[in-house]
Amino acid sequence: MKNRRLWSRLAILAAIVAAIILARLTLFAPEAVPVRTVAVERGLVEETVTNSQAGTVKARRRAKLAPEIGGKVLSLPHRRGARVRTGDLLLRVDDALQRARLALAEDEAKASLAQRDEACLSAERAARERERTERLAGEGIVSTDVLDQVESQSHAAEASCRAAAAAAERAASAVALARAELEQTVLRAPFDGIVADVFIEEGEWTSPSPPALPIPPVLDLIDMHDIYVSAPMDEVDSARIATGQPARVTVDSHPGQEFAAHVVEVAPYVADQLEQNRTVEIELELDDVAAARTLLPGTSADAEVILSTREDVLRIPTAALLEGGKVLLLADDRLVERTLDLGLRNWDFTEVTGGLERSDRVVVSLDRPEVVAGARAREEEE
Repeated sequence: MKNRRLWSRLAILAAIVAAIILARLTLFAPEAVPVRTVAVERGLVEETVTNSQAGTVKARRRAKLAPEIGGKVLSLPHRRGARVRTGDLLLRVDDALQRARLALAEDEAKASLAQRDEACLSAERAARERERTERLAGEGIVSTDVLDQVESQSHAAEASCRAAAAAAERAASAVALARAELEQTVLRAPFDGIVADVFIEEGEWTSPSPPALPIPPVLDLIDMHDIYVSAPMDEVDSARIATGQPARVTVDSHPGQEFAAHVVEVAPYVADQLEQNRTVEIELELDDVAAARTLLPGTSADAEVILSTREDVLRIPTAALLEGGKVLLLADDRLVERTLDLGLRNWDFTEVTGGLERSDRVVVSLDRPEVVAGARAREEEE
């Protein structure tokens, strides 16, 4: 009798435990966590490095220009945004004084030429007189004293001719100098480009520069035919970057657009600036030259240098990786953790060399604390 009661109680207890377990598995079971998964696929994986700080779009030729002398600005033919050709006039300052000096120098040069011609004609006449006197002296018609006097006069006339010729050359040099000074009153384009900015107006004065100090610029000229991107790369990546490597460039002014590029120069030193990481500056040129000319110098840019590539390999989104090279799989309504063997990786994709099959699906929605191994889960509805 007692045994029957004991077994009856045990049966009731077992039923209660079973009911509790069943309730926990059904009525009180935690709701399945919705997760997003992607299928493992085959495709391209690249190993890349990116700039550690913001890069910059630059022009290889950019000149901040100023006239060589001071003066009042008389003319500014081109304004900001204007396209100019080599030699085009950009600015003219008051040149009245320089023109007056040139006119005076030209008049003095004319006078010097006239004096040279007069002196040299006299020298020719003295030379002929000397030849005639030498013949007469040979015939005994004139004395030796007369011959010496005539020869001295001839030599003096030749010296006067040479002096007048030197004076004429000096006067010509003065004309060239005056013309050079006049040319300094104009500012011309040193190359084809676009006027980026103008810092002076007609009627204002530009001042000459004191010794060893540059004149403040009055115009900013940019050559838009040779645009490149300068990007600082972390020093730890410097040994792996070389000229000719392919790259991708993104520019803040063209969101969502990538430009194919290539590395053209790697700085031969590491920049060590106060309170900044040590970086190596690299230069990249866009493969599409026409597209490069649309980029404005000074715009922020980012560069991604492609170190190596592997095609048609098993890959997963890099966002699916957990610490230690692990991923979560959704299997039988449970999240299962799996450790992978990995190859190349970048921000977008990571190569999988072992641990997954192409039919597997990995979880990519890892931004919630409840998404952990062993949790009940279901595919998130789109």
